[in-house]
Amino acid sequence: MKDAKAKILLVDDEPDILEIVSYNLKNEGYQVYTAENGDEAVRKAKKKKPDLIILDVMMPVMDGIEACEKMRKMSELDETIITFFTARGEDYSMIAGFDAGADDYITKPVKPRVLVSKVKSLLRRKENTEAVSSNILKIGDLIIDRDQYKIIFKKEEMILPRKEFELLSLLTTKPGKVFKREEILDVVWGNEVIVGGRTIDVHIRKLREKLGDDCFKTVKGVGYKYVK
Repeated sequence: MKDAKAKILLVDDEPDILEIVSYNLKNEGYQVYTAENGDEAVRKAKKKKPDLIILDVMMPVMDGIEACEKMRKMSELDETIITFFTARGEDYSMIAGFDAGADDYITKPVKPRVLVSKVKSLLRRKENTEAVSSNILKIGDLIIDRDQYKIIFKKEEMILPRKEFELLSLLTTKPGKVFKREEILDVVWGNEVIVGGRTIDVHIRKLREKLGDDCFKTVKGVGYKYVK
């Protein structure tokens, strides 16, 4: 997949945002499709199979959270990156988005050039993911299948949201090593992704809920490590 041919589905109920963002993305050579609510977005996503979906949260008919949950159940969109695009920056909104299966989060307002840079970074991440050779890692009760993006923990199979999976994969490459926040952001989110340390904290918290607190150790002011 090349950037110039990447398909992007932009979903927002504000016509001005659709027009401005579409204009800037089309200028970069992307194929841009739009939808004004979650229901329309789900239908278009299934038909167009976009590489990236930029999804507002608060919308009529069907909100972004419900739309994301429906999309994540569609096999056609297994490789699609979904990022929320909303003015709501509260923690509970971010957590709800990640729980629904989102890969990332962009807060409005954002300058067009910054948004385009973010989109390029997200699509590069998709390319890098597609290029990774398949392999399986086993650590104690944990088995990570990087080819199928799934884990088996204590004989129970789990499907993690993409960013949780990539974060877990990174930390388990060297159990016991403390990965600095900067390194985690660079490897998992990419050099140009505009996210803060809170994003890592949210993902670690969700992994702890699924695998247990004792699997991860926080090194205050430095980063995290996998300890089992």
